[in-house]
Amino acid sequence: MSNSSLYDRDFYAWTSEQAALLREGRLSDADIANIAEEIESMGRSEKRELVSRLTVLLLDLLKWQYQPGLRGASWRASIQVQRISLETHLGDNPSLKAVMPDATAQAYRIARIEAGKETGLATESFPALAPWDFDQMVNEDFWPGA
Repeated sequence: MSNSSLYDRDFYAWTSEQAALLREGRLSDADIANIAEEIESMGRSEKRELVSRLTVLLLDLLKWQYQPGLRGASWRASIQVQRISLETHLGDNPSLKAVMPDATAQAYRIARIEAGKETGLATESFPALAPWDFDQMVNEDFWPGA
C-alpha cells in the first residue's frame, strides 16, 4: 500500500509510519509531499490560534471600553487569560511576531463585528481599525476607558 493511500484512509496510522521512517532515516520511503503539506498546515494552525486569541482579547477590550456599566470579574478574567495565553503562544512561536500586524487586523475585523452583536451597538460605533497596539493589548496594567 502506498503512503498516499494510507494518508487518505488512516491519518493516524500514516503519521506513525512517517515518524518511524524519518527516525530510521528512510527518507526515500517517506511520503515527503504529504509530510511537507502537514508541516505547512501546522504552521497555518498556529497562526489561526494567534488570530483566535487576539479576537477574544480585542472583543473583551471593546466590551470593557464601550460597556463600562457591565464590567465584571468574568470579563477581567477573560482579558487576563487571553493576555497570558498570547504571551505563551508567542513564546512557543516567536516567528509569529512577524505576522502580528496582519493577525491583529484580521482579528479586529472579527472582534468588531462580534462586539456589535454582543453589545447591541452598531458596528460603526467601534473604530474601523484596532484602537490599541499589541503592546497595549497585552499590558496587564492596560484597561481601556479606566
